[in-house]
Amino acid sequence: MQYSQLGRSGLQVSRLCLGTMTFGEQNTEGQAHAQLDYAVAEGVNFIDAAEMYPVPPRPQTQGRTEAYIGSWLKSRGGRDRVIVATKVAGRSTELAYARPFAIHPDRRNIEAAVEASLQRLQTDYIDLYQVHWPDRSTNFFGRLGYQHQPLADEVPIEETLWALADLVRAGKVRHVGISNETPWGVMRYLALSDQRGLPRVVSIQNPYSLLNRVFEIGHAEIALREQVGLLAYSPLGMGALTGKYRHGARPAEGRLTRFDRFQRYSTPRGAAAVETYAQIAEAHGLDPAQMALAFLLRQPFLTSAIVGATTPEQLRNNLASIDLALPDAVVEGIEAAHAEAPNPCP
Repeated sequence: MQYSQLGRSGLQVSRLCLGTMTFGEQNTEGQAHAQLDYAVAEGVNFIDAAEMYPVPPRPQTQGRTEAYIGSWLKSRGGRDRVIVATKVAGRSTELAYARPFAIHPDRRNIEAAVEASLQRLQTDYIDLYQVHWPDRSTNFFGRLGYQHQPLADEVPIEETLWALADLVRAGKVRHVGISNETPWGVMRYLALSDQRGLPRVVSIQNPYSLLNRVFEIGHAEIALREQVGLLAYSPLGMGALTGKYRHGARPAEGRLTRFDRFQRYSTPRGAAAVETYAQIAEAHGLDPAQMALAFLLRQPFLTSAIVGATTPEQLRNNLASIDLALPDAVVEGIEAAHAEAPNPCP
């Protein structure tokens, strides 16, 4: 395994992070524990979760992912062996069942959410606590163009950051991060940290894959110059880049088969791009998933790629990408394909 520093925190995190949003929906508790055991044995020390997981979110399963991680931590011991990241939800009506008041990243929500996460995780502290998405109306979750629509009840970033700062001071959180944020949002968090002496965000968790390289446009320079590294989610486009959906295939257990919310990864443009990348991998005798992950691991702004799996075979294959060095011809082919059809699945 390889490791990177998490922002300016001093923490060294594995370049591949175990994503857990399938725990409690597609994976049982026993399967979740087996994944965690294997990942740690392979050198993974970074685990990512969220209060809303598993996905798709629903009242009957909300919090199960953290609970499965918590039961694993309790049974295995050695809390200091792993760096646990989780998230507080942004503005949401879909998650109204999570708390008895409106869901926003404000002080009341953050304080309630962290206590519930600590209880489910069966731990005294969270290593990295992230704001899952912004409260304001802006472009994320597949929306590229920005339309200025200020909200009357918009929670200021400063309020969010002060609440997070108090968690750090209380020892419940070690470091803070953001997710699904825009370049403006990242710089606003950093400016407030400097101006108010508040905790500095150490990471940004946004989508990044061969199908969505939007991060390179506005975020990459910030990530490098400000040391706010990318934690890349959906690095395989919800499994599309593994090739298992090629030629219209719909495996019964695949996420794109089971869940409508991920359809942005199975558009005609997306399918055409997947085919192009799969053919590049085939031409060079490479596994398409490993090629896709190895390309991300080359990027200097990447701190860690978050890989999820539903089977042991998928997890083994994904983690093996850490040892793959892409030949120049493969990188050239990928760049040519990207130039021809950039960001088909933002």
